[in-house]
Formats: sequence, structure tokens, C-alpha cells
Amino acid sequence: MKNVTIYSTPTCVYCKKTKAFFKENNVEYTEIDVSLDQKKAQEMIDKSGQMGVPVIDIDGKIMVGFDQKGLTEALGL
Repeated sequence: MKNVTIYSTPTCVYCKKTKAFFKENNVEYTEIDVSLDQKKAQEMIDKSGQMGVPVIDIDGKIMVGFDQKGLTEALGL
């Protein structure tokens, strides 16, 4: 099983799509709401170079945005 983390905000449409994709495919993940945690928001920026969400970390592979094909490949689905 891969270690999956999503950096998101409550109002982000693509974050919701990504989490729905995870749920549909029974992918366990840790969600970090960067609107509530400034240190985690900085961690996300340091990892990705991006301020936008979602930022997804799959075993150290960083993905920005909702990319269903990329997620499917990275998760081995």
C-alpha cells in the first residue's frame, strides 16, 4: 500500500474530485487542510513549488492538480 497525502482546502473543486477518485478506488489517504495549518501549507509549497491545491504526495512523488490518468499510474490501479 502506498503512502498518500493530499494537501487541500474545503472549497477546492479539484480537491473534491481527487478525494472522490480515492474513495471510488479504495485508496487510503491523509488529508491536510492547508487553509487551517500554515506550517503544512509551507510544507506543501516546499515540496511542490506550488501554492495551488490539490498537491498530492504518493510515496514522495509530487503531483499538482487532479490528473486521473497520472493518479491511476502512480497508484498502480
